[in-house]
Amino acid sequence: MTEKKRALITGITGQDGSYLSELLLEKDYEVHGIIRRSSSFNTNRIDHIYQDPHNPNVSLFLHYGDLTDGTTIRRILEEVRPVEIYNLGAQSHVRVSFDSPEYTVDTVAMGALRLLEAIRDYQYRTGIEVRFYQAGSSEMFGKVQEVPQKETTPFYPRSPYSCAKVYAHWQTLNYRESYNLFACNGILFNHESPRRGETFVTRKITRAVARIVAGKQKKLYLGNLDSKRDWGYAKDYVRAMWMMLQQEQPDDYVIATNETHSIKEFLEIAFTHVNLNWQDYVEFDPRYLRPAEVDLLIGDCTKAKEKLGWQPSVTFTELVHLMVDSDIKALEKSSMVGSGFD
Repeated sequence: MTEKKRALITGITGQDGSYLSELLLEKDYEVHGIIRRSSSFNTNRIDHIYQDPHNPNVSLFLHYGDLTDGTTIRRILEEVRPVEIYNLGAQSHVRVSFDSPEYTVDTVAMGALRLLEAIRDYQYRTGIEVRFYQAGSSEMFGKVQEVPQKETTPFYPRSPYSCAKVYAHWQTLNYRESYNLFACNGILFNHESPRRGETFVTRKITRAVARIVAGKQKKLYLGNLDSKRDWGYAKDYVRAMWMMLQQEQPDDYVIATNETHSIKEFLEIAFTHVNLNWQDYVEFDPRYLRPAEVDLLIGDCTKAKEKLGWQPSVTFTELVHLMVDSDIKALEKSSMVGSGFD
């Protein structure tokens, strides 16, 4: 019997981590995830695929650890012996990174470095190749120098989060060139889904739409409505992560839809989907403005299409409708069982 491929995922309980876990399990991987210790359960995105560790055929394992703890990362690497590592863990909220810059940089920048060092040592000692995926971000382009943005576009980060991602990007490339590691950077533009965190603007909008329809909310407060982003479907984007690590040679790729849409457009589609006018419900709140704004992001994913054979499968309008419908269903379900959705 052929031994299953083993993959290790940081950030497994996040949006991308949950979709990637599903994908890898479908491909018959043994999946290991690092989760932070918490006094309350924070695994809701992967509860549907969680497996009892007492089951002899279990393929999903969770390990307590943190990207700020290099010793534990090394120990988990030794125990799991993965052939693929996906670094999706981060303090990933851009606005929050201005309030918690040190923690953001420690997890995002130094966390990536700790993983790369652990992989380098492990690979040197064992001779086993470990393929590494670093989750980059379109926020690294920041104050854009070129439209659309591609792999060679200069970075101009505009937040502690994006500065940390730039550091992680260049360290990944440096380890690839210096130590011959199979290390890839995925420069992913905004990708959303019903599993997006509720503090991110897209999910904040679709969740508010559901609550307004149900009569549980009257107003939605937002910051800059003119920001333009390249939005895709998270499930498509994790497929690109996996495809990068299946290539003969490691490389860096922009993953995007080649389209840009404003927050106003997102609002228009979301509210129109339930026959409402967004302007009747949305109010401006300066607290949600960033100290330094990123006005326009649009990605050129030509390289990913040509080299990986990847392309998005969900349109912008379909994505918004998908998220609105999901939040409406979730609210209806919670109302029936009396859970704490509201």
